[in-house]
Order: sequence, then C-alpha cells, then structure tokens
Amino acid sequence: MQVADFGARVQAEVSKAVIGQQSVVEQMLVAILANGHILLEGVPGIAKTLMVRTIARVLELPYSRVQFTPDLMPSDVIGTNVFDMKTTEFRLRPGPVFTSVLLADEINRTPPKTQSALLEAMEERQVTIDGARYALPSPFLVFATQNPVEYEGTYPLPEAQQDRFLLKVLLTYPEPRIETEVLRRVHAGFRAQNLEEVGIQRVAGPEELAALRAQVDQIQVEDRIFNYIQEIVSSTRKSGDVLVGASPRAGIAFVLCSKALAALRGREFVIPDDVKDIALPILRHRVMLRPEVEIEGLSADRVLSGLLDAQVVPR
Repeated sequence: MQVADFGARVQAEVSKAVIGQQSVVEQMLVAILANGHILLEGVPGIAKTLMVRTIARVLELPYSRVQFTPDLMPSDVIGTNVFDMKTTEFRLRPGPVFTSVLLADEINRTPPKTQSALLEAMEERQVTIDGARYALPSPFLVFATQNPVEYEGTYPLPEAQQDRFLLKVLLTYPEPRIETEVLRRVHAGFRAQNLEEVGIQRVAGPEELAALRAQVDQIQVEDRIFNYIQEIVSSTRKSGDVLVGASPRAGIAFVLCSKALAALRGREFVIPDDVKDIALPILRHRVMLRPEVEIEGLSADRVLSGLLDAQVVPR
C-alpha cells in the first residue's frame, strides 16, 4: 500500500464518524507518519476526542484515554509500584501511558507537575518509576487536547512540553452546512459513543504503519528546500514581534513533516508548498510573542504568516 492510498482510505473511514475535518485529519496523519505527537486545541464539543478514537480504530492501535483534572497525579498517568500481599513483593501497576495511542484529554486542566509526567514518555518513549525504566509500546503517540488558554481553570503548558509536540492544530467551529449534516446524522441514529455501529473498517495496523513510515523516509529533499526551511526558522529569531524564536527542533520537524505531507499527496519529493502548508502547525507553539504584540491583539499565526510571506520561495 502506498502512502497516498493509505491517506485517502483513512480519510474515507474517518468521514464516517467526523464530517468536514479533512485538513485536520491530514495533519494528524502527517504526525503519525513522522512518528510525532500532536496537540489539538479548540473549544469543547468540536469532535477532538472523537477524531482520535476513530484514528486509533482505523489503525487498529491500542488506545487509552486520560481525563486531565486539577487533582490528577503523575502516578495516575505513568503508573506506580504496589505491594502484593501474596508475594510480599512490589509489582508494577502500569498507567494508561502504556499504550500505542494515548489521548490526553484537556491536558491544560491539570497543573504543570502532572503535565510534565509525559515529558520523558513523549521524548524517549519510556517512563521511569521508582528508579526503574520501562519501555513503552511501539508505536507510541500522544494526542493531547486542550481548551484555549483564556478559558477558566486552565494551566498553560510549559514551553519545554509544548516543544515536544510535533504539531499544534487549531480546530474551529464547523461551517453551517457541515453542522447541519451533523444534526441530520444524529437524527438518523448516529451516536459518537457507538463507533462500532458506524461500520469503520481497519486500514492499517502496526506492521503496515512501519512500512508506510519507511516509504516516507525515502522521500527526496533538495538542498534548496533545506535552505528554505532554515530561513523560515531563522526568521522567527530575528523578528521584532517575537521574544523567543523557534529552536533547531522546529527545523527537524519541518523536514519530517514535509516529507510525510509530500508522500500523502502522492509525490516522491518535497516542494516548497509542502513546507509552507505545514509551517503554522509546526511553529505556532514554538514561538513566544513579545507582550506588547499580544496586547495589540496579534496572534502567533498572524505574525508567522507575515514571516512566511516575506520569504523568497525557491523555484
């Protein structure tokens, strides 16, 4: 199976449960093929959780969900050792992190201490419990959802943790025609809690996913594309609107994601449009605007769009 066929089949299966989010699903597939984690931001009720559940089902991957709350402890996420009265020994009680697809729901509803429990898992695909290291399953992907930071009861994610997410995707309200179609589906009997009744079919499993990632690794990237990526990342550090620019990890994300996007679009090489199309999800959570710029009402996306438009696109 080719990557482009895989993408089209996943889109078709996801559309049985989620309507009108093709670009979001494409970005989720980019993160999956690039073996990275994704942060989904949007108001409650716009199908963030449903999309992740559907993707896990389509890819036949083990799935766990953690509802992040103010009283959630790190051990509730990664697990802990408990004393077994029968054997008089401690044994590991694995947390929900021991899975392939972890949905960290409303991750910014819990304090930074618990948020940081995922840092090691996301970066090294392992966790440390009482000094012992435990490897996580492969693949291991974190899909975190969060409400906009201005909502009450939210804790902004630490910069170090935001940087661990390959992409940050913003979800908005659906168009009127899409929302009307959702109402029709609910009237006809669709319930998000019963995905098995929708007829979603398996598209690929862990072995096929590894083969698809190997195809992505073979996508060609020319020197002019590398230079274009470096200039975009460098521009965030020189902008007068940006207090902290993107790190070299952003450039690495550009290479991985643009290759995955090119493969999904049926090409064997990266073009500048691939880089530009994935730029905002890569950069929006990796830059920090100056306070006076935020006071003026400018968003990271608006500043970054200006920087992108100012770059000379290679021919």
